Amino acid sequence: MNLLISHLRRQVYHLGRAVFRSLPLSDGQRDRLRTLVLSRARHWVPQPQQGQVDKNGHTRQQLRLRADEPAIGHVAHELGELPEPMPATLVAFYLPQFHTFAENDVWWGKGFTEWRNVTRALPQFEGHVQPRLPADLGFYDLRNPQVMRDQARLAAEYGIGAFCFYFYWFSGRTLMEVPLRQWLDDASIELPFCLCWANENWARRWDGRDHDILIAQQHSAEDDLAFIAHVADYLRDRRALKVDGKPMLLVYRPHLLPDARATAARWRTWCRDNGIGEIHLAYVQGFERPDPRDIGFDAAVEFPPNMSNPQDIGGRQRLINPDFRGDVRDWRELASEIAARPLPSYTLYPGVNPGWDNEARRSGKGRIYLHASPRGYRDWLHTTIHQRLKETPANQRLVFINAWNEWAEGAVLEPDARLGHAWLQATRQALQAPPQDSVPMRPCAVIHASCAEELANLLAALQAAGLPWRVVVTTTKEQRERIDAITAQSSLGIETYTVPGQGRDILPFLEMAGRLLDEGEQVVLKLHADNTRQRGQGRQMIPRLLAAQPTQQVFAAFQANPALGMVAPEGQLKPCPPLGHTQADRLNSLSVRLGLTETDHTPLDVIAGGMFWVRLQALRPILDAHLPRSMFEAGNAGHDGNSTGALESLLCLASQQAGYQCIDTLQLPGK
Repeated sequence: MNLLISHLRRQVYHLGRAVFRSLPLSDGQRDRLRTLVLSRARHWVPQPQQGQVDKNGHTRQQLRLRADEPAIGHVAHELGELPEPMPATLVAFYLPQFHTFAENDVWWGKGFTEWRNVTRALPQFEGHVQPRLPADLGFYDLRNPQVMRDQARLAAEYGIGAFCFYFYWFSGRTLMEVPLRQWLDDASIELPFCLCWANENWARRWDGRDHDILIAQQHSAEDDLAFIAHVADYLRDRRALKVDGKPMLLVYRPHLLPDARATAARWRTWCRDNGIGEIHLAYVQGFERPDPRDIGFDAAVEFPPNMSNPQDIGGRQRLINPDFRGDVRDWRELASEIAARPLPSYTLYPGVNPGWDNEARRSGKGRIYLHASPRGYRDWLHTTIHQRLKETPANQRLVFINAWNEWAEGAVLEPDARLGHAWLQATRQALQAPPQDSVPMRPCAVIHASCAEELANLLAALQAAGLPWRVVVTTTKEQRERIDAITAQSSLGIETYTVPGQGRDILPFLEMAGRLLDEGEQVVLKLHADNTRQRGQGRQMIPRLLAAQPTQQVFAAFQANPALGMVAPEGQLKPCPPLGHTQADRLNSLSVRLGLTETDHTPLDVIAGGMFWVRLQALRPILDAHLPRSMFEAGNAGHDGNSTGALESLLCLASQQAGYQCIDTLQLPGK
């Protein structure tokens, strides 16, 4: 009976939602009606899809990994150039809760800071990266003024133009203001800033809803004047972020004000009368989207992931915690949908988001956006700056980033243990203007070498192929001296890197592929100089790939066909052979982790022998997953039943689901 009622409720909900979406309403009207209905009938909203528990009902042990382990794609701190002039001002939301204060000691226990939430988080399903741990800045305490100096310096180095501090005011009482006052008093900090009044009740559930309130708002006309008088010091500061010379002030939820238009008028009058002059008022589109002009404001600010609803992918996840009841969504869908939104007629400052996962605040019930990646965030931010804002006047080109340091919500630009400075590097890259002319494609060869003799043969074949190669060789510490002796004899100008002895030739290739992709390279020939892999049929592949005519044909095909993703040697692109239960399960598990279709639901082609041409963009589903290095087995292990072999088997599927073709040399044009 309960299942029947649940099913009927789900059907009624979906029918009601379809009718609601068909109504001719503005965004603001739609949001207000949605908020009203959900406040009274939230129990009608279907529960998120529950993930999978293994058939024996046991929790899964696979892929439980250290949270502090650097992953593929980890980026160290490095200086770099920023464009001049900057194409937009990037404003990152900043949470000041990383210090102790009296109220939190009472509400959450002595010594509580946001770090306690962060470190208690646990992975709920395979591939769920928790906890999220800081790197260079450590578990900082904002009572130490040096922390904010370091944050401001780091932000400016990577192109962040301002911080937007959350400001907590409750009818004359402020929380977490000590770090902000220290910033005001520190003349050495040059980074601009603005305030965002978080004008909702402070509740125990961390979700902005009015349940178990710890400290409530008491909005009134008198409070409006007391608030603006209190923040006047911030508005007057030389570093206050300004639009058209007017200091900027944000309100998080203006619809909670009794009369937002009246509040705005009071603030403007007070500022004019007290030497500040005109101010620039904006609100955050976290829950509603009225035209700011209708509420007496100047602008609105996008706040992803709010106000979006990507597909629910929770049912695909393989649970570690069988009691997990969280909500799992696809971040890639969020990014592509918001990046394509047209700007409205009113002033809207676009927003981007480097990920979201608030499991740290809501144990076992978090809202999690999977498949966020620095490259995906870079693409979203780049599109926002150079396309969405293309027609926007220069003085209004602001982009808000959610967030600089929301560690307990998984929205972080600061360096972390897993990816280092990758999010910051992506920010700096996004600011660069797109090239005026297309960059010519050049052929790259990546060779993992464990056998000096085989490497010499490959280098000779590359030389004879007659293409202007960029050649990258990877090898282990034990083999480096012998490999260097061979590369020194070549005229190809070889770059050699020492790599750990794990993941066979797959892990070193993925490390180099990500680096080359970030450097602007497009097409790579993957080779290996390994006498154990090149026996028999393996040696026959080399002339199929490296004879002058086939090599030039393949490269020309990549130049002519942007949809070409992978090219295998003749006869080496084959259907995946039948797999045992354990092998099939590992392959399925890995495909879910990469955000691909499960392999038991789609035909699977594999490239035998491990040598092929590939367009690096076609590998984005794998490269952007930033897999941990520890999942790759030591030495040359790589059969289908382990992680290294499983990942190799998914290369074609990843390419195809990224929208690219996989063929062998017999299918080249002209064959």
